[in-house]
Amino acid sequence: MSQPSRPGELEPDAAERGADVAAPALREVGADEAFGDAGLEPDGGASPASVERATLAPRARRRRRAWIALRVAGALLAVLFALTFVGTDRFRGFGGGPSDATLARMRASPHFVDGAFVNQEPTEMMKPGQWAAAKQWIAGDEMRTPTCPLPLVTDAAARLATPPPTGLRVTWLGHSTTLIEIDGARLLTDPNWSERSSPSRWVGPRRFHPPPLALADLPRVDAVLVSHEHFDHLDMETVRALSAKGIPFHVPLGVSAHLEAWGVPADRIFEHDWWQRAAIGGGVEVVSTPSRHFNGRGVPFRVGALWTSWAIVGPEHRVFFSGDTGLQEAFREIGAREGPFDVALLEIGQAHASWGDIHLGPLGALEAHARLGARRLFPIHWATFQLAMHAWSEPAETLTVEAARRGVSLVTPRLGEPAEPTLDAPAIPWWRALPPIAAACP
Repeated sequence: MSQPSRPGELEPDAAERGADVAAPALREVGADEAFGDAGLEPDGGASPASVERATLAPRARRRRRAWIALRVAGALLAVLFALTFVGTDRFRGFGGGPSDATLARMRASPHFVDGAFVNQEPTEMMKPGQWAAAKQWIAGDEMRTPTCPLPLVTDAAARLATPPPTGLRVTWLGHSTTLIEIDGARLLTDPNWSERSSPSRWVGPRRFHPPPLALADLPRVDAVLVSHEHFDHLDMETVRALSAKGIPFHVPLGVSAHLEAWGVPADRIFEHDWWQRAAIGGGVEVVSTPSRHFNGRGVPFRVGALWTSWAIVGPEHRVFFSGDTGLQEAFREIGAREGPFDVALLEIGQAHASWGDIHLGPLGALEAHARLGARRLFPIHWATFQLAMHAWSEPAETLTVEAARRGVSLVTPRLGEPAEPTLDAPAIPWWRALPPIAAACP
């Protein structure tokens, strides 16, 4: 008895009959066609068509991979563009370009040469050793940001409600932001209340500490002084808030383009070239004085603005504010023309030997103080943003040690603490209670 076949299985005699039928069919197909369908020549070699397909296949794969890579790169760029667009308030954080009228004023300056502003002395942006600086930036082990909260004086608003008995008071609010009360007038320097030193609200160096005095708690301010256009000294959101209070701005040539882009009325913007002065009331004048720095706000091919320091000259007192600057011979002229200064507010931090021509650092600040002939030295531009490679408190410590050796009188209040420089109160090195000098946070 025959066994039942499984599905798809032929009985032996049927399979033999199928083979007999198939054999003639194969014999009817030409040898050339059979080899050709297999991609072979009759002699066993590859056909020209198969060789061509084998050659084109890797190229097609490479083109496909390149196309995918381009699409991914394009998508990433689109995301980056969108994030930058939103994070910078539709690119407004980068400021604005100068109008024809502003550009004409800039070009009329004797310090505007071959399409750009220049320093009075030959200046190197980066000195030899920049590769070592880059290595330090990446691999340095300095404590560049504090590991515990900085001590803030938060009752400044109450203290500022009473005029200074001496007629001169300076409140350091962080970095280069100071409130200067001089002979009845109040001035705010390089104001920055933002969380980051950046055109973006999402990326960029972040503050070490909150502002010790809220913008809403500021007393009446007669003028804002801006030293230059860099992000840590010219902040869009802060400018907008101060403009809403109706405060006039005194700025170096070209900075008006940014203020106008941010909505500051033109009649509240006063542009200065070096040595130009303006009265702000009560017999107090501000004088734009030379500095040694550079410009830029992240936009290539834009004509950059001038940079400046400021002399603040009152009937009874005089103050110098450095902004950002390297050491320069012009300090002697500034001291001779606008001094004697009761106090010089000089940058000490965010400096490095590789850019020593454009920043003072603590030792440069001591030399600048001597050239200016100022009575006391008030250090600024430190302990708020990490923009260099040193430990966060190193500039203040180096300054204090060397000032003691040279007999220079310092004013080193805590953040938010009003100080009267003419009282000759001893400097207090408050940073020594914190790491890295102290072993642990207090």
